[in-house]
Amino acid sequence: MNSDESPAAGTGGPLNIEPALKALAAALHGEGPAVELSVGADGALVVGHVETPGCDDAVAVVRTSGSTGTPKATLLTVESLAASSMATALRLKGEGQWLLALPVQFVAGIQVLVRSLFAGTRPWVMDMSGGFTPEAFTAAALELTDKIRFTSLVPTQLQRLLDDPSPETLAVLRRFNAILLGGAPAPQSLLAAARDAGVRVITTYGSAETSGGCIYDGYPLEGVSVRVAADGRILLGGDTVAAGYIEAPDEETGTFFEEDGVRWYRTSDLGSIDDDGRLTVLGRADDVIITGGIKVSAAHVQEQLEQSDAVSSAFVAGVPSAEWGQAVAAYVALAGDGASGHEAADSAVVLQQQWQQQLGVLAPKTVLTAPELRMLPNGKPDRLAMTAELSALHEGK
Repeated sequence: MNSDESPAAGTGGPLNIEPALKALAAALHGEGPAVELSVGADGALVVGHVETPGCDDAVAVVRTSGSTGTPKATLLTVESLAASSMATALRLKGEGQWLLALPVQFVAGIQVLVRSLFAGTRPWVMDMSGGFTPEAFTAAALELTDKIRFTSLVPTQLQRLLDDPSPETLAVLRRFNAILLGGAPAPQSLLAAARDAGVRVITTYGSAETSGGCIYDGYPLEGVSVRVAADGRILLGGDTVAAGYIEAPDEETGTFFEEDGVRWYRTSDLGSIDDDGRLTVLGRADDVIITGGIKVSAAHVQEQLEQSDAVSSAFVAGVPSAEWGQAVAAYVALAGDGASGHEAADSAVVLQQQWQQQLGVLAPKTVLTAPELRMLPNGKPDRLAMTAELSALHEGK
């Protein structure tokens, strides 16, 4: 892979996305190689050029999050990106100006650039050199000039913005025609808070393999098909589905397939579809914990834990246990200012006792409390890191 480095626009300033826009535009018009974006250790945007033999209409290579293993290089084509961009515009009832507030190397970030290219609008880049802050987001949102405005966020970001006491932050949030919220399940309390604040939020479900979110508020975009396989896994089909993984073609068997002329992607998530065609994501297929011979849904336990007023978010996993085979363990982000040191340890004990009474055998045997969950750069929970911590804590008991 060849690459060019684009320094940030000024010390500590937002990324200069001009080289990325230029390279993506060339690839979309068939005048350049596929593009892979990354950010160097010095904060500079790196525009990589990737050779994709056998795929002449390749536009972008996007790495999966790697939340459960090694990231895969997903190949997105002109067809998949065009279908995604058009379907998004139809669902949002228009094209407008986008604010980039997510890492550009992940699918939600690169889609902000691609949608802007298709719309002929100029995206604005938030300065994230100091991390994601309400002040930086508000400053960037105030720079938007189009009357139709969109942005993509993850739940943690939206929570921080809604928690910010500044009336200016709430004012700019209300100016967006839609805020796409994805990357991780959004707690119902967060969605309710957004609605009460007059903020227009649309939950999205999808992945790099589907050119980003392709299910909005539970319903598929135009041209997207969804069904649930016999094993409960969610299958997503249509023109937004990627061409495959360029570095591991042998792994495509069963992951990508064609049926009656439609290309499908087999997800790792379980789901159900109601009579109205609305999809509900029930959790990951590998989230089933077998503890003492009983099957426990990690997603169900997580939902129960998050009903506590003391908890802002939770992650539940199975950890090795000599007694139970696997034990239910929970990494819990405390609500409000949280706690640290002895206070956090005391909170974990109190919560564990409460859950033991409420949930019985479903209650976590090990609880680790923290101010926030561990997150990957793209806003998804770092499942591997949190599971490792929980496993070490449980083993040390």
